[in-house]
Amino acid sequence: MQPSSPTGPVLSMHDVWKSFPTPRGTVEVLRGVNLEIDPGSFVVITGPSGSGKSTFLNLASLLDTPTKGTLHFGGRLASALNERELCALRKERLGMVFQKFCLLTHRSALDNVLFRFRYLTSPDSDARSRAEHALARVGLASHAEQPVRLMSGGEMQRVAIARAVAQRPDLLVADEPTGNLDRAASTSVMETFRELNADGITILLVTHNEALLRYATRHLVCREGRLEDVS
Repeated sequence: MQPSSPTGPVLSMHDVWKSFPTPRGTVEVLRGVNLEIDPGSFVVITGPSGSGKSTFLNLASLLDTPTKGTLHFGGRLASALNERELCALRKERLGMVFQKFCLLTHRSALDNVLFRFRYLTSPDSDARSRAEHALARVGLASHAEQPVRLMSGGEMQRVAIARAVAQRPDLLVADEPTGNLDRAASTSVMETFRELNADGITILLVTHNEALLRYATRHLVCREGRLEDVS
């Protein structure tokens, strides 16, 4: 069973900096980021290429740690956790959706969603029913046994979303989720996100497409390594 979600902000950063060494010296990519993401919010981050969005997303997804400052996920201080503990948080508390669908195209939609449960620290006896429910939530109940390779791009992305939310994560992180889709498929995918958010799932979405801002409850802009709240 999935543990209950903690109270307080899902994600919080205080004076977070991220730098990288280069042959020409240290490059500061993030500069003093302060942020709290409350449960149930739909946060969209925009900004130009090179502004620090990808670095920020890696931190928010617990794939990297700050050079300076503090990052808490679900009330837990990331820098106090070892890699095994961080990995457990990612598996059990985070859902991730990418521009590239990252699916097993030769397997069925259901198999792809079931893959979400493969590496949990505790076996989930209800994994199949949870996976079927997740597919139903994104409108693909009738496609459960269909091979992914026979699906449209929009359907593939909805399978990826179903996989991400099957464990009902504390935070769903999406990186340019409509970047490979046409307008109709993009609308379908974003409506799916809207419905999931209305059901209580917290969403953090990064995009270049400002047309997606109409789905947001909060808009942040990343500029030169800093986050500005413009909502």
